[in-house]
Amino acid sequence: MKSLETLEVWFVTGSQDLYGEQTLQQVATNAKAIAESLHANQQIPVAVIWKPTVKSPEEIFAICQEANTAKNCIGIVAWMHTFSPAKMWIGGLKILQKPLLHFHTQFNRDIPWDAIDMDFMNLNQSAHGDREFGFIMSRMRLNRKVVVGHWQDEETIAKIGTWTRAAAGWNDWQGAKFVRFGDNMRQVAVTDGDKVEAEIKFGYSVNTYGIGDLVEVINKVTEAEIDALVAIYASSYNLMPSLQKGGAQHASLREAAKIEIGMEAFLVAGNFKGFTDTFEDLHGMAQLPGIASQRLMAKGYGFGGEGDWKTAALVRAMKVMGTGLQGGNSFMEDYTYHFNPSNRMVLGAHMLEICESIADAKPSCEIHPLGIGGKADPVRLVFNSAPGPALNASIVDMGNRFRLLVNEVLAVAPVHALPKLPVARVLWKPYPNMHTGCAAWIYAGGAHHTCYSQNLTTEHLEDFAAMAGIEFSLIGKETTLHQFKNELKWSDVYYHINKQ
Repeated sequence: MKSLETLEVWFVTGSQDLYGEQTLQQVATNAKAIAESLHANQQIPVAVIWKPTVKSPEEIFAICQEANTAKNCIGIVAWMHTFSPAKMWIGGLKILQKPLLHFHTQFNRDIPWDAIDMDFMNLNQSAHGDREFGFIMSRMRLNRKVVVGHWQDEETIAKIGTWTRAAAGWNDWQGAKFVRFGDNMRQVAVTDGDKVEAEIKFGYSVNTYGIGDLVEVINKVTEAEIDALVAIYASSYNLMPSLQKGGAQHASLREAAKIEIGMEAFLVAGNFKGFTDTFEDLHGMAQLPGIASQRLMAKGYGFGGEGDWKTAALVRAMKVMGTGLQGGNSFMEDYTYHFNPSNRMVLGAHMLEICESIADAKPSCEIHPLGIGGKADPVRLVFNSAPGPALNASIVDMGNRFRLLVNEVLAVAPVHALPKLPVARVLWKPYPNMHTGCAAWIYAGGAHHTCYSQNLTTEHLEDFAAMAGIEFSLIGKETTLHQFKNELKWSDVYYHINKQ
């Protein structure tokens, strides 16, 4: 993934002309110091750009209009240092198309007990200035994030950093293109959906290309290109003997490399940010893209199996959000259960396509029969995933809205070897427990495909859902089925009343 450092959030401070030039100069000085401090903090992966204080409806409208058209601007951080009458903000907020974070802070951390006077009070009015600003956004029913705390508090800064990562993911979706190689897996419901509504709501497009279009590109791959990638395979992974040079199945490794090179060339030429495929539509391809999908995900592309374009797009967004953080994000599927009462767990995997970014060690490159799809044995990377806190996220089309569903989980180390299961896999325990977590997921209509994340938190995805204006449902440590089912009912009522 590319660094997020080229992206910007603009630090916009609100005031008014009432206070006089001297006070306004101090407002600007203080605001600039806060912006520069946030910019220098490593918890915020994007640039924080100070903008001059806005003091009138015209200035506010102009900065919002400028933010909308600025290519690198992914959002605005707004702060009311003094009192900024909120009617001034209506026009600008009506046209603002970028995410907004309301930073409720003040320049001084402590009250200067011995020196405080009315001049100090007139300058430092965030405690009520931000309430005026907050009212107008609530009155306008605007989605935004509110962060409260001193600007030098690391916990406060971390929340801003989380929001900027969500904004980066949202920005990446705008104008993005995802390609489906073949169509949806036949008769499957949850992986399908309304692509037109998704483009309206999310800003990305999804279009299908015939396998013949891809095969044409694959067949143009040269032997020299294949040689170079096979050498990378040999140095990056533990090749099983039959795939090594001179081995009985080395030709299959070369075919896998040819597919990967062709797929990446297709994605680059079309400026696509992700893709789907399906084993029901592989005409002209020798094997299902296994290692190709795994490695392309590791490079930052979104992926969804069986035509699942919503998950492909989500994988891409979550990879962008997680840029530079330890751990990875991968396409995932709840595959099978371990219902032992003393140690209930889910085994997550897929036929082939799990991203190596979540591997706990150097993967093994292997070839085995697939037993589905009717093609030659596919090459794939096999590994276990590291233990630790993680989450599964799924976007589902509920007909009248999209729902982003998240289940917090705890990944665990394998309790036994899996010598006859030649796929990448991860074991986890869903919160709050196996019975409640799985039941809540099913009540919510969650898909069997997800994006599994080791480095994002619920807060990242809740911020992202707010930017998208979609429903967010969490299954976490405190979830009870009674409460969760009620929340789903309340959401149904809300979205029925607010038909957006």
